[in-house]
Amino acid sequence: MRNSLIFKLLGAFLLVIAIGSLIISILTSQATRNAFDLYTTRNSQVWAQRMAPVLADYYIQNGNWQGVDVILQSDISEQVAPGGVGNMMGQGQGRGAGRQASGNAMTSSDQRLILADGKGIVISDTLNELIGNQLTASELQNGVPIIVKDSMVGTLIITINSLNGSSTLSDEFLASVNRAIVESVVVVSILALILGAILFIQITAPLRQLSKAAISIANGDLSKRVNIRSKDEIGELGSTFNSMAESLSNAEKQRQHLVADVAHELRTPLTAIQGTLEGIQDGILPMDEEQIAALHSETTLLNRLVGDLRLLSLAEAGQLKLELQKTDLSTLIQNIAERMKSQSIQKHINLETELQPNFPEGQLDPDRFTQVLTNLIGNALRYTPEDGTIRVQASYLAANDLFQISVEDSGPGIDAENLPYVFDRFYRADKSRTRSSGGSGLGLAIVKQLVEAHGGKIQAESPIFQDENNQGFGTKFSFTLPRYSR
Repeated sequence: MRNSLIFKLLGAFLLVIAIGSLIISILTSQATRNAFDLYTTRNSQVWAQRMAPVLADYYIQNGNWQGVDVILQSDISEQVAPGGVGNMMGQGQGRGAGRQASGNAMTSSDQRLILADGKGIVISDTLNELIGNQLTASELQNGVPIIVKDSMVGTLIITINSLNGSSTLSDEFLASVNRAIVESVVVVSILALILGAILFIQITAPLRQLSKAAISIANGDLSKRVNIRSKDEIGELGSTFNSMAESLSNAEKQRQHLVADVAHELRTPLTAIQGTLEGIQDGILPMDEEQIAALHSETTLLNRLVGDLRLLSLAEAGQLKLELQKTDLSTLIQNIAERMKSQSIQKHINLETELQPNFPEGQLDPDRFTQVLTNLIGNALRYTPEDGTIRVQASYLAANDLFQISVEDSGPGIDAENLPYVFDRFYRADKSRTRSSGGSGLGLAIVKQLVEAHGGKIQAESPIFQDENNQGFGTKFSFTLPRYSR
C-alpha cells in the first residue's frame, strides 16, 4: 500500500486529465470550426451580395456572360469584399477602375468564386474545375441570385475554395488552434500532476503512519500512537486508531492484572490447604475434626471463588442465561432483607427497608436478583460500623417503566479517586484488606454484570452524609431494572 496507493491515485488523476483534455480539445476544435465556417459563410454571402449588382451590370451591357472571368478574377472582386475600400453599388465610378484594396478581410486567393447561368450550369470557376457542370438545387441555394429585369440570369457562389467548405486557410487556422490546445493541455497536465503528487503525498503520509503503527501493535507494541492533526476523515481515523490502541493497552493491562489477581486469590486457600495437609502428613497437626473443618472451609472458599470467576466470565461474554419469570419484587426484597437480618443483628447494625406501596409485579430472574441484593447488603454490612444503619429502598418509576432499588449505608464512604473503579474485578479500595475481611473483590463486579444482563444500570455515590465536622461518609449503590427484562 505504501507505494501502490499513490501510483493508483496519480494514475486515476492522469486518466481524468486525459479524458478531460480530450473532451475539451474535441469540443473546442468543433466550436472553433463551426465559428470559422459561420464567419466565412457570412462574409462570402456579403461579398456575393456586393458582387451581384456588378455582374448584373455586366450582363446588361453584354447581353451574356462571355468574358465574365475577367470581372471575377480582377481587382473589382476584391474591392467589394467585406472590409474592402469601395462598394461598387451607387458610387457612379467606372467598373474597371483600378482600386487598391486596403485591409481586406478576404481576397480572391482565399475564396472561390463560381458563377452559374440561369439553368444552374457553371460558366465560370476561379479554380476551373466545375465549368460546364450542372449544380444541384441545394448548391444553388448557397449562392446569391443575379437579377436582371426581374429575371434570374445567374447565381454567384462564393465559398472557401470548395463547395463542401474545406480550404487550406481554415485547415491552417484550425491546426494552429489545435496546436495551442495541445500545448496548453500538456502544460496544465504537468502542473496538475505536480500539484496532485504533492497532494497525494500529504494524503498518503498519514496512512503510512497508520500502517506502521498498526504493524507495531500487531507485533505487541501497544504503546504505539499516531500523530495526525488534520480535521478531516483521516484525522478522525487517526483519533479512532489511538482510541483503539488505548483500549487494547488497557485491556492488556487488565488481563495481566486479572491473571495476577486470580493467581493471588487462588494461592491463598491452596496454600492453607497444602500447609494443613503437609502438617498432618508430618504428624505436626492431628487428623481431627478441627483440621478437617479448616480444610473444608478453605475448599469452600476456593470453590466459591472459582464459581464467581465462572459466573463473571459468562456474564461478560453475554452467555449468562436468565430464568425470567413474573416476580413480586416487593415481597422478594423483604424476604432477602429478612434473611440478612441475623447478620446485621450480630454486628449491631440497623437494617431498614423502605418500599413503595402498591409495588407492581415484574419479569426478572429472582435468583440472580437475590444474588445482586445479597451482595450489596453484604458489602454494606462489611463496611458499616456498629450502631450504623443500612437502608434498602425500592420504588417504581411509572413514566419509564423501571424499578429503582438502592442500598445505602452509613459507613466511612469511598474516596473520590477509588469510586470509578469499585465495579472492577479484584478491586479493593483498602489495599490492606485481606480476602477474609474485604472479600475477593468480585462481588461488585458480579453485581454490575447481573444488573446489565437484565438490561439495567447501576451506579455508586459517596459520600452521601456529613458528620459534625463536615466530613463526608456513607455510600449508596442504586440500580434500575426494566419491569420486563428480555
